[in-house]
Amino acid sequence: MEFFAQLHPKIVHFPIALFLTYILFEVLYFVIKKEALNAGANLLLFLGVLSAIAAVLTGNQSSEFAEYLFEHDGVKIPFGLISEHQTYATWALFWFSGILIVRTVLNFKKKLKGVLQVIVLVLSLVGAYLIYETGEHGGELVYKHGVGTKVISPGEDQ
Repeated sequence: MEFFAQLHPKIVHFPIALFLTYILFEVLYFVIKKEALNAGANLLLFLGVLSAIAAVLTGNQSSEFAEYLFEHDGVKIPFGLISEHQTYATWALFWFSGILIVRTVLNFKKKLKGVLQVIVLVLSLVGAYLIYETGEHGGELVYKHGVGTKVISPGEDQ
């Protein structure tokens, strides 16, 4: 359990980078209308969803490890903030998974244009907000509370 919890801080940067780069490609495809940007956006979105799955799964392990530290070592853990972070991360995963499904179907049917393209673009920009909030809460966990650092480790009190 601790191994996967330790992977979380290393993995989380992939979905952030991939989703934000996907959004950039989505905007560029809307403006420039080059098929390579469309294909690149789909690939980035797919890879972002895969990496987000890994981030959410390792994050859940991190949460369980935090509960273990609290129960066995009395370490102070900001569980409310962890819960908010998990909620935003889960919403972001489902949100971008939904966009991936819609985008793939529209591409397959050659209908990703006009109003439908604007809707996908707006949905992706809303997803950027979810990524921001997830990162904001995660950053607060690390930089304000020391979660995932040597500040909070087994056998040591804060």
